Amino acid sequence: MVKKKKFSNIALSTSSKDRRVISIARQIIEILSSVDVEISHDKSLSDLNKSKYSKLVSSKKIVTSSDLLIAIGGDGTILNCSRIYGSKGVPLLGINLGKLGFLSDIAPNDVTTSLLEVINGKYITDNRFFLEASIKEDKESFIALNEIVIHSGSIAQMIEFEIYINDAFVYRQKADGVIINTPTGSTAYSLSGGGPIVHPEVEAITLLPMFPQSLSSSSLIVKDSSLIRVVLTQSGSSCQVSFDSQDKINFKGKKEITISKSSSQLTLIHPLGHDFYGGCRNKLGWSMGIVNPSK
Repeated sequence: MVKKKKFSNIALSTSSKDRRVISIARQIIEILSSVDVEISHDKSLSDLNKSKYSKLVSSKKIVTSSDLLIAIGGDGTILNCSRIYGSKGVPLLGINLGKLGFLSDIAPNDVTTSLLEVINGKYITDNRFFLEASIKEDKESFIALNEIVIHSGSIAQMIEFEIYINDAFVYRQKADGVIINTPTGSTAYSLSGGGPIVHPEVEAITLLPMFPQSLSSSSLIVKDSSLIRVVLTQSGSSCQVSFDSQDKINFKGKKEITISKSSSQLTLIHPLGHDFYGGCRNKLGWSMGIVNPSK
């Protein structure tokens, strides 16, 4: 096995409210202090400000100086850190304190062993793409690693919209909304809505209507290079667009939302032995407890 690049400047961050965060962070700092690396943390871990080995730095400093960001929490923490750091080129390694952990896959009990292997160059890289969306006549754009959800913002209230792929008309739909997700997001909100699980290496985008009025409606998978336009056709109706449940925008009336693959890319770092299908078996209960019958 060829060893990969060793990391020399490592930062820590979180968005989790889990009480274990600080103790795990201190454990990580203790491990890192035994090797020749620079250690820092952002303001989300201000309880570490008195640490002998880790210094508080700005998010901007982490982006320009760190070659690895350790995100402590669940997949929500990874989503948050992916926007702040990952989209700007900082690789992420996740310590999973959440329930599923499709993106953050090191368990607290495995921190010492897995972290030492990673910082010594024994790891797997996993590249994921973002979606980028903009609203016509609005200069601001937003990114999402998992999904962009367009919906009414209210329970049991439908919106009417048209979908265009590369300027080709696809359909007009009346539904609670539509989920547009990456392969990364196929194991998130889209899955709970009946969407397909898509392997992370598949270069595709999935469109999934939410509770459509038409019973024949189903998910649609298109190339990741596709330009998607969602045109809201009802004047006076309210709508909300959510980006990984992190950013949200609200508006009324007819609007056009353009969605495409972002030029930004996230690099996830996994310990050796990481397996997407194994993750699905463990986290989704596949195979009734059978680990791998071929071994």
